[in-house]
Amino acid sequence: MKQATITFPDNLEQALERSVEEQEIPVQPTGVVQETVGEYLGEHGYLRSSSALRIRPAERGSGQKDVSIAHDRYLAFR
Repeated sequence: MKQATITFPDNLEQALERSVEEQEIPVQPTGVVQETVGEYLGEHGYLRSSSALRIRPAERGSGQKDVSIAHDRYLAFR
């Protein structure tokens, strides 16, 4: 693992501190920076995703014909 010293402008430092403080589970700033850099590099094609999204159609449908139109009604909490 490579170590680096990073200098942040005041606004980024304050935002990072707020982000770390607001987490329900304690995190270290290093973890937040690593995750953020990883996401950025992945979005720009420099880092491959650890797992590919594999969506497969159901073998048997729900039997409903209007789910794509009335999805809010089907997904609403009752």
